[in-house]
Amino acid sequence: MKIDLREKKRVVILDISGEIRRSEVTNVTLHQMVKEQLASEKIHILLNLKEVEFIDSFGVGEILASYISTQNLGGKLKLSKISKKLYLIFQVTALTKVLEIYDNEETALESFHSS
Repeated sequence: MKIDLREKKRVVILDISGEIRRSEVTNVTLHQMVKEQLASEKIHILLNLKEVEFIDSFGVGEILASYISTQNLGGKLKLSKISKKLYLIFQVTALTKVLEIYDNEETALESFHSS
């Protein structure tokens, strides 16, 4: 898993590529990166999953833990550009009822500032 970080419209965007899974090679997990942003008082986070090829139960847990940590601090965590295969995994785990998932980045970014 590789994560690139950028910021747009006061939202931190994590561009994730590769596989979100338990790995002994990676020292930093997705949840740890999200917690670092939250510690910097950046509470609006968008996960761009366009380049994610695979996710296992550990990866699903990382996204859920990141969502909970963000919610606990009054922030929002949303997803964009997920593949049909990943969407199916989120459907089976009922996370589509919990997480906000958007087809494109612009719509997702605008949703942070509406309501």
